[in-house]
Amino acid sequence: MLMNLDPTWMMMAVAVVAILSFIFGMALDGLLGAEGFGPIGNTIVVTAGFFLGIFAANAYGIQFYDLKMAVAAGLCGAFVSLGILAAVKAGLARL
Repeated sequence: MLMNLDPTWMMMAVAVVAILSFIFGMALDGLLGAEGFGPIGNTIVVTAGFFLGIFAANAYGIQFYDLKMAVAAGLCGAFVSLGILAAVKAGLARL
């Protein structure tokens, strides 16, 4: 799905996801505190996880004919990546 986008549309998609992820990252920074990655770190993790979730779904052969399903897959990827990295950070802090 993302590979078929024009470069202009791809830049707009990354910009929109990054802006919304920054707002979400600011909220997560207040929620997670020291267990998080800071507002910018949370933004990077959520944005990268969003696009990795869509790429992973496409790699498994899932075709998105509807934007809602692509956004759902991206959000799943974002939350999974944030959860895994936060768990790894918490695990390493206990060593």
